[in-house]
Amino acid sequence: MADLITVEDPDDPRLRDYTGLTDVELRRKREPAEGLFIAEGEKVIRRAKEAGYEMRSMLLSAKWVDVMRDVIDELPAPVYAVSPELAERVTGYHVHRGALASMQRKPLPTAAELLQTARRVVIMEAVNDHTNIGAIFRSAAALGMDAVLLSPDCADPLYRRSVKVSMGAVFSVPYARLDTWPKGLDSVREAGFTLLALTPDEKAKTLDEAAPHRMDRVALMLGAEGDGLSRQALVAADEWVRIPMAHGVDSLNVGAAAAVAFYAVATGRPEA
Repeated sequence: MADLITVEDPDDPRLRDYTGLTDVELRRKREPAEGLFIAEGEKVIRRAKEAGYEMRSMLLSAKWVDVMRDVIDELPAPVYAVSPELAERVTGYHVHRGALASMQRKPLPTAAELLQTARRVVIMEAVNDHTNIGAIFRSAAALGMDAVLLSPDCADPLYRRSVKVSMGAVFSVPYARLDTWPKGLDSVREAGFTLLALTPDEKAKTLDEAAPHRMDRVALMLGAEGDGLSRQALVAADEWVRIPMAHGVDSLNVGAAAAVAFYAVATGRPEA
C-alpha cells in the first residue's frame, strides 16, 4: 500500500519530479535523461498503469485522494497530498484535473522490431508540436495503425502535453525512433513497406486513387505543421498521396489530416 504523505512546502525535494512543468525546454531535456514522464488526470494515470508503466509517485489535491484510492492501495509508490495552491506553485500552472503521477519510462523498441509484425505504420518527420503529436497518436490508436516511427528530431510522445492530448493513446501504440533521416527510411522499405508521403501537392494521387487499403504493408509519412515533409523525405517516398480539398482550403492541420489518411489506409485492411 502506498504511503499518503501531506506536503506543505513547495520546495520539498520529494516533489522534484513535478517542478517546473511549464518549462518546456527544461522538461524536454530532463525527463528522458532521468527516465520519467508525467501523466495528468485520472484516466491517463490509469491508462499508464494498465500499460505497465511503473509509478514513481503521485501528486494529488485532497479531493482526488478518494477517487484514486484503489490505485493508491495497490501501489508501493509514495502519494503526496497537497493543496491546489501548492500544486500550482510546484508545477507552474493550475492543475485542473487535480492528479499527477510521475511514471518510469520503458526502454524503446527498435524500428526493426516494430516492423517485423506491423502492417500499417505512421512515420513522422520533425513534428515538434506536442498537441499534434498527441492528436496523431490518438487517431493512430483509434483507426488501427500498428506502430509509429519518429525521425530523430521529432518531439517526445511522452511529454505531458502529448500524453494528455492523446488521452493515453501514446501508451497503446508502440513507437520507435529512426536513427538516421532520411536514410532510415531504407530499412522501412526493405521490410516490405510502401512509403506513402502525405502532401497537398497537386501532383500527388488522391488517397482514393492510391487505394492504400489494398496494399499489403503501408508506411504513411507525415510532416510538421506548415512546412510539411522535407524535399529529401518526398524524394525518398515511393508515392505521393493527398486528401482532396474543397471550398478553396489548401490543406488541413496535420492532426486532422492524419486521421483522414489513417482511415483511408486502414479501411478494408486484410486480416492477418
